[in-house]
Amino acid sequence: MAKGKEKVVFFCSDCGNETAKWDGQCRACGAWNTLVEETVVAKPKTKGKTAMTRGSEVITRAKTLDEVENVAEIRFDTGMGELNRVLGGGAVRGSLVLIGGAPGVGKSTLMLQICGQLSEFGRVLYVSGEESQRQIKMRAERLGVEAKDLFLLPETNLEQICDAVGEIKPDTLIVDSIQTLYTDESPSVPGSVTQVKQCTMRLMNLAKGQGLTVFVIGHVNKEGDIAGPRVLEHMVDCVLYVEGGSNLSYKILRAAKNRFGSTNEIGVFEMTGTGLREVPNPSELLLSGRPENAPGTCVTSVMEGTRPVLAEIQALLVPNPAKHPRRNANGIDFGRAALLLAVAEKRGGLAIGGCDAYINVIGGLEIDEPAADLAAILAIASSYRSKPIDSSVVAIGEVGLTGEIRTVTGINQRLAEIARLGFARCVLPVQDQEKLVKPEGLRLTMVKTIRDAFMAVGI
Repeated sequence: MAKGKEKVVFFCSDCGNETAKWDGQCRACGAWNTLVEETVVAKPKTKGKTAMTRGSEVITRAKTLDEVENVAEIRFDTGMGELNRVLGGGAVRGSLVLIGGAPGVGKSTLMLQICGQLSEFGRVLYVSGEESQRQIKMRAERLGVEAKDLFLLPETNLEQICDAVGEIKPDTLIVDSIQTLYTDESPSVPGSVTQVKQCTMRLMNLAKGQGLTVFVIGHVNKEGDIAGPRVLEHMVDCVLYVEGGSNLSYKILRAAKNRFGSTNEIGVFEMTGTGLREVPNPSELLLSGRPENAPGTCVTSVMEGTRPVLAEIQALLVPNPAKHPRRNANGIDFGRAALLLAVAEKRGGLAIGGCDAYINVIGGLEIDEPAADLAAILAIASSYRSKPIDSSVVAIGEVGLTGEIRTVTGINQRLAEIARLGFARCVLPVQDQEKLVKPEGLRLTMVKTIRDAFMAVGI
């Protein structure tokens, strides 16, 4: 077979666009200083291939929508309910799942823990380019993983991995990590844009062609994105991120992309000495240790997919004689926090323009829905006036620029979770009266504006 000639090209590390020469800005995505130099092999052009047969390849004929056979995807249990929830009900056979996160956050631990359950229904091949077989066995013993059909392969060459797959014929393949793999088809070093893209493409063809479920672990860069080209996330079926940092005991598994389910679901885990432990009730976890009769705190209910989660929002306002007071928000969008501070001052009558303002969501939860607006403004007002909000009160509602309280979705699911955790009162928009199903033992207070909400909670 004729070999191609080597040539030097430049790849964008963000989008994977290829150019013949270096430039300060990628012309495809507009990112600056992202072009990296790599050596690739130009494949020779093939001759004598018709439109329907190209060598030994089989060309798929286009079909109409009615001609395509309707076959439901085959899902199976991973052994962890929280992981099943994020995946949309379980792993799908023939899918390619990418799991990313910071070093030490628990990616390898999570994958090794599910091997025990997966090996009960089929063979599992665990490929590691960073650990030896002895290291993996020591970690498996610490995690209590026992599996007869779990095969360990310390290898970084993709061709060797494909040969092992053909020999063992596993049902599940776990690769740790994609940045350590390389293929002989490219002269680039492992972890480069070309190697990551080609190895992921080979694994995708392996998963789709043989019905093999593939889990791929990927490292993240300093911005928190998967290291390598952005096209890597477009090729896979699911992209899961493990959040929480290596110094936090609680981890959140979040889906950034899912072709077989919702991207709004989260899974909560606790890191222990024997691995990751599932937290089926994150509301109790996020509210544990909450101070009573302390100003500047309020509880709200947010929807994470189909699951209502109760979260505590804290605010701290401190007078600052300087000309430019500080603003800081953790767990809530900074722009949204600035908007709520402006509404609280203009519509709520709070003279907070000369105060440093700090807003924090307890437990490392990231809130991106407007249902937490009312609780955030009540926490701001409580801190400014040094008046605590009753610890049995929960606030739900979106706040508009005129100070009005607007309705939110899934109100009945939120109220059911609030009542289950023993709260006695909920402050919510007056527009929700017609569709409410009032839980037993929960008192509802309807408000129209933020001033009404201030009076309702006594601040």
